[in-house]
Amino acid sequence: MNTSQNKYDALEQLIVEESLSIVSVDIHKELDLMLVILNTKAILRQKISSYKNLSNASATDLAQYELVAGGKGIHWPMLDEDLSLKGFLQQELRNIVNKDAIAA
Repeated sequence: MNTSQNKYDALEQLIVEESLSIVSVDIHKELDLMLVILNTKAILRQKISSYKNLSNASATDLAQYELVAGGKGIHWPMLDEDLSLKGFLQQELRNIVNKDAIAA
């Protein structure tokens, strides 16, 4: 009987196994849109208004971000905000599930 536990949840395992990372962020405050671009050329769409610290920030502050942890996260030093690739993927999954539920 194998009692070892996987140290990663499914999303973390996907990120590690596929070597996923964020390579760029494209922010359009006027559209309430943040595009998170991955090394696989996938684009994750996020609403800026979903994140309180980002929603209240100026376009200048939003543009001053740093990719951290090898592209596994984004840090805005001026806003003291940190967001993770895992969190973005979770939100993408929620959006897909909600679209399917509405269509049904």
